Amino acid sequence: MEDIFIVGSGCKNFDKVSRIEARSERLELFMQLDVNTEVYPIKQEERYAVKLTTTLDPDGTPDTGYYNPIKPGSIADNFDYIMHGKLYKILDEGSGASRKVEMLLSFGGLLMSLKGNPECVTDFQLDQKYFLCMRKLV
Repeated sequence: MEDIFIVGSGCKNFDKVSRIEARSERLELFMQLDVNTEVYPIKQEERYAVKLTTTLDPDGTPDTGYYNPIKPGSIADNFDYIMHGKLYKILDEGSGASRKVEMLLSFGGLLMSLKGNPECVTDFQLDQKYFLCMRKLV
C-alpha cells in the first residue's frame, strides 16, 4: 500500500512523540500515527509519501529478519523515516456501502491506525510484520 497523506490539524504532541492524523489523497484512508518527532519532525498540512510493505527489497524478496549490509539497493533508500512493526488487529465497522476496515499496527510501541475502504487493505494479514516508510514531499 502506497499513497500520499496530508497531515491534518488534529495532532497531539507529547515530549518526544506526536500522534498525527492524516488523510490519503488516492485511497481515501484515514491514518493516526505516532511519530518520534525528535528524530523526524512533522508539520500540519504537509504532504508525505507513505508506504507499508513486508520487505525493503526492491525485487520483493521476503524479509529474513536479518540485516544484510552487502546487498545494494533498498526501498528504504527512497524514504526518510522507517519503522518496523506488526499488524496486531483488524476491525470491521458498519455494513454494506458504509463498511470500513481499521488496521492497528505497533512499531515498538508507536501505534498506527489505518481506516478506510476494505478493498484497499485486502492484502494485509494479521500478525504479519511490516515496514512503514515515510518521505516528506515538497
